Amino acid sequence: MTNVAVQPEKKQLHIGSVIREYAMLTLGTVIMVLGIYFFKFPNNFSTGGVTGIAVVLSRYIPSISRGDIVLFINIALLGLGFAVFGKSFAGKTVYVSLLMSGLTKLLENVLPMSAPMTTQPLLELIFAVSLPAVGSAILFNMDASSGGTDIVAMVLRKYTSLDIGKALMCSDLIITLMACVAFGMETGLFSILGLLMKSLLVDMVLENINTHKYFHIITTKPAEIEAYITGTLRRGATELHGEGAYTHEGRTVLLTVMKRHEAVLLRRYVKQADPHAFVLIINTGEIVGKGFRGVN
Repeated sequence: MTNVAVQPEKKQLHIGSVIREYAMLTLGTVIMVLGIYFFKFPNNFSTGGVTGIAVVLSRYIPSISRGDIVLFINIALLGLGFAVFGKSFAGKTVYVSLLMSGLTKLLENVLPMSAPMTTQPLLELIFAVSLPAVGSAILFNMDASSGGTDIVAMVLRKYTSLDIGKALMCSDLIITLMACVAFGMETGLFSILGLLMKSLLVDMVLENINTHKYFHIITTKPAEIEAYITGTLRRGATELHGEGAYTHEGRTVLLTVMKRHEAVLLRRYVKQADPHAFVLIINTGEIVGKGFRGVN
């Protein structure tokens, strides 16, 4: 009887987790598309990837919209992914890739852009790079990607010993340099600057998203603090027993990891529960384990 009661609850938790996951994938994709469509495309910025190829190709094939080019290339690369990897090909990548292409095409039909939104190309470049960087970081944090040249990287990783990171960087650089030929040196230099900004911003945003607070709490009142951690914050903790080097009095050391808003609450509570507690709070970039990030 117990197993029968537990199974529906587990199923509901799984469905809720999947819904949250795809909601975050959708959010990341929408942010990417907004930056690409409203700021990257109108200014002809080419910072690599499928959208960079679309920017350059549209210069020579004006009869085909950039949204169509993105859609065609993504479908071709998805086909390559399925041909090489079969059913094991990542469903999240397929979802994001098709959603990105569909949203771009929808915006072309609903809100056509014939010129940049402002007369400040540097300002537009900042938005053209920062919005997709935030979107990409959200996707990477969910173990997904927007497809495109990432699929080529997956294929190269399977069949060659190439350094994939360097290979992708070289391909992005070539696509970016093509903007110099297609649209002139000014647009090309802006595109090169955008490529450099993109490589830095994605890492910065991803690191910021994954930052958690790692606590060392040295206290004589561990029971109260543990009860708050496990009961109120619904987090786990590890209890160690130590001894002060000067007084040789016994102390309890609590180790726990919190998200940022939880860390504020815990720090405040520890100060109230044990004013003499010694607390070390360290930023940590990635936590793998129950309640945080899956092992796989």
